[in-house]
Amino acid sequence: MTEISAAPDEPIAAERPGRRRKIVVRVLVGIVVAIFAVWLLLYITKGRFLRHPFERVVGSLTDREVRVGGDFQLYFAPFAIRLVADRASVSNPGWTTRPHLFSADHVEARIAPLSLLFGRRRLYSLDLVNGAVDLEWNAAHDRNSWTFGDKKGGKPLEFPTIDVATVAGTTIRYRDPRMKLLADLRFETIRSNAARIGQSVDFTGTGMVRATPFTLTGALLSPDRTVARGQNKLTLRAVAAHNVIDVAGTLPSVADIEGVPLAVAARGRNIDELLNIIGVVVPETRRYRLTASLVKRGTDYRFTGMKGRFGDSDIAGSFTVQQIEPRIHIDATLATRQLDIVDVAPFIGYNPDLVAAKGVVAAARATGAAPARMLPDARLRVEAMRQFDADVRYTVGTVRSRKVPISNVALTTRLKNGVLQLSPLTFAMARGNVAADVTIDASKRPTHTRYDIRLAPTPMSRLLAGFGVAEAGTTGMIKGRLQLEGDGETIHESLSAANGRIALTMPHGTFWTRNVQLAELDVGTFVQKMFQGRLKKPVEINCGVIAFTVRRGVAAADPILIDTTKNVIVGRGGFSFGTEAMDLAFRADGKKFSVFSGQSPVGLKGYFAEPRIDVISPELLNRAGAGLGLALLATPVAGILAFVDVGDAEAAACGPVLRGAPAAAQRTTEGERRDDVGTGKTDKKSGKKKNFLGIF
Repeated sequence: MTEISAAPDEPIAAERPGRRRKIVVRVLVGIVVAIFAVWLLLYITKGRFLRHPFERVVGSLTDREVRVGGDFQLYFAPFAIRLVADRASVSNPGWTTRPHLFSADHVEARIAPLSLLFGRRRLYSLDLVNGAVDLEWNAAHDRNSWTFGDKKGGKPLEFPTIDVATVAGTTIRYRDPRMKLLADLRFETIRSNAARIGQSVDFTGTGMVRATPFTLTGALLSPDRTVARGQNKLTLRAVAAHNVIDVAGTLPSVADIEGVPLAVAARGRNIDELLNIIGVVVPETRRYRLTASLVKRGTDYRFTGMKGRFGDSDIAGSFTVQQIEPRIHIDATLATRQLDIVDVAPFIGYNPDLVAAKGVVAAARATGAAPARMLPDARLRVEAMRQFDADVRYTVGTVRSRKVPISNVALTTRLKNGVLQLSPLTFAMARGNVAADVTIDASKRPTHTRYDIRLAPTPMSRLLAGFGVAEAGTTGMIKGRLQLEGDGETIHESLSAANGRIALTMPHGTFWTRNVQLAELDVGTFVQKMFQGRLKKPVEINCGVIAFTVRRGVAAADPILIDTTKNVIVGRGGFSFGTEAMDLAFRADGKKFSVFSGQSPVGLKGYFAEPRIDVISPELLNRAGAGLGLALLATPVAGILAFVDVGDAEAAACGPVLRGAPAAAQRTTEGERRDDVGTGKTDKKSGKKKNFLGIF
């Protein structure tokens, strides 16, 4: 039984491998036939029926709405996937200002099938007509329109490798609400072959930065690497508000400048016009040219290695622009080796070009000042000062000036919530030091300004050398302080309403004889010394004070008192910051007998910009009349008696003088109150005299 049943099974076992092979072959043939059928169906129909599935699948993968409004084709031709889509679009997220991230009138591409599954996506060819791309950041700057898949954390757009391409009429729109930047770019027609585009891809554009329009021209100098997601060498030129800005660098991708050093060069007629583009206000300058390296990190734009010139001055340093809502913050460290005095003019409101061409008075008139005035009426840009904060440290080696030598300037500026502090401001002037603290509070209406300027002991010889005083024989020192407060939107307005005190003191020293004698109008002594050949013999100053009390912009002498070995010089009158008019009279009374002396005031009148000295005063004319009368009634010798100075001037006590005390505190060397320097004021509460210069 066993042998009989075993024989029929052997053919069955032998047939199983053959049957399996047939099944496999039939399956493979079926698959091939099915693929061919699908290919044939797609080829015949051009895959037009796949439009809606294509929109759904691609929309699901990108988490965006995908639409094809015109002709659609998706088929194998013969082995590459051929895609044709007319009026195609990919939507933007709902928070953007434009509906589409991408749209095009015509897209035609041949795609490598396996690249969709493995490795980098590859296009054998691409033909794009009138493509438009919209790139936007949200207000918080934590999302952008070109990152897909919000639910999965988002994936940035990756560019495929393209062998042959023709891209015509492409535009890109970029919007950054934090920077208040909007740019529209248009690219020239791009043609590539064998995955190479050529030398460059040129583009032009227009835009707006904080309400300032600009134009752009630029190029991608390495477009082949750009297509392959390699290095992207970019050059760009922007023209805005009379400024030209050039940017060059190598980007890791087309839309990525994070942490990438960019070479920046800017030039124009005024740095204020440049920085005003981003809402930052600085004093006006003459023409400038700057270069720097720019690196963006997060919300910070840092410029390092900056160097250049403005007007006839150099500048170098670094600064950072921080986008801290609701205001911009500027942090800068700047240095100038040599600063031209004309380039300082904008810091107090003058136009430097006008100062250089026509002088200070013409520049003041251009700000609205009346004729013959020097103080500018340029209004503070209060609203702009409230839009940004700043911390700036600025140093200057030397200041080119024909009158007063200035060097070693150091300025710290802080702007916070509309309050501008220039504190401290220090500089060396004629071997003396000046320290100042100025606060401009633009948060108040009207703007309130406090001035506190202090002059450390400074040699008169160098300080006044630029005004015709010879250094030889002049050894006196000057120190002083100006302390004023006033309200107003211009320097002129704030000083016109200011209250405070100004005082300059002179300790013991010498002064060139000719200048002193002319000031004293002691004609006899002057002529005598001139004939004796001792014109430059110094006259000793025991002590002196020139002080003013300022009330609502009007400065009254309080006191003017200079004690020399020969004379006591006193002054009365004052000046006005409002009208800039001066009306001062100086009188020298001799301590010694003089046969022929004017003994009458020398007037200083006119305006700050046009001062004049009145040597022939009414008192002198009266003396001349009296002398003439005596000469006619008696003898010619009697006429001289009208000009005799008996030398009864009382010497000044130098203690109150050197303290800068007001007139009421001044005394003679005998301790008596002086009645020739005005009434002055005292502190009624304490009864103590004010030691205005006690800080030195």
